[in-house]
Amino acid sequence: MEANPRSTGRLPAAFLTPGSSSFLDFLSAHSPDVLPGNRKLPEGVVEAPHGTTIVAATFPGGVVLAGDRRATMGNMIAQRDIEKVFPADEYSAVGIAGTAGLAVEMVKLFQLELEHFEKVEGATLSLEGKANRLSTMIRGNLGMAMQGLAVVPLFAGWDEGKEKGRIFSYDVTGGRSEEHGFAATGSGSIFARGSMKKLYRDDLTEQQATTLVVQALYDAADDDSATGGPDLARRIFPIVTVITDEGFRRLTEAESSELARSITERRLEQPDGPRAALL
Repeated sequence: MEANPRSTGRLPAAFLTPGSSSFLDFLSAHSPDVLPGNRKLPEGVVEAPHGTTIVAATFPGGVVLAGDRRATMGNMIAQRDIEKVFPADEYSAVGIAGTAGLAVEMVKLFQLELEHFEKVEGATLSLEGKANRLSTMIRGNLGMAMQGLAVVPLFAGWDEGKEKGRIFSYDVTGGRSEEHGFAATGSGSIFARGSMKKLYRDDLTEQQATTLVVQALYDAADDDSATGGPDLARRIFPIVTVITDEGFRRLTEAESSELARSITERRLEQPDGPRAALL
């Protein structure tokens, strides 16, 4: 009689010899109930904290991805210092907008997916391959999205083959679009995108690109109540990350606070921010 793996304390053979380089496919086959999109929701209206504005901009040599720190639940501030931007792997990052809890779970699963692929295949996915994997995960959450628990991330990274930074945006069905120059998602995205549209240039330095995204987040917070601006009193500042050929780097608290403070001080003189030339 074959021993029960549970009684012997041994893992089933399928757990030791995965037949796919996709961790998501493995979970779907063996433990589909743990996937975020397969969770059973309680009856009635579901209220959950939502993350808001994420912005990104490319510059020669890389890409910047940043997010504000506010999470809301209806008209209430649910959290003032939530983190919405995470490294996906050494050369890419993902920023979350939408239902915060599901989004964080999806990011963790995405990180495992990329790590699993690298261990099984002995090589990393291309940037487009990573973007496609994330698209599949978002599509798997469509049932939740139809019930109001949507996750709409922004994905950015360094493309080693093309030697440049790239940005990918998504819709709730998993539809993927590559954005050129800059992008934004979340409730304040319309204001952030308008801000970047007037200030963006394709010859920005890394410092100018980081300043651009924080200016855009400031403009979003100025018009969108769900987006949080720099909170000097509580020392809560936007999360700003940079991805180049040297990998992922998150600005230190000292760097992000100095950048936010300098922008805030300029806004005291010019509340609407820097002006773009008419011609």
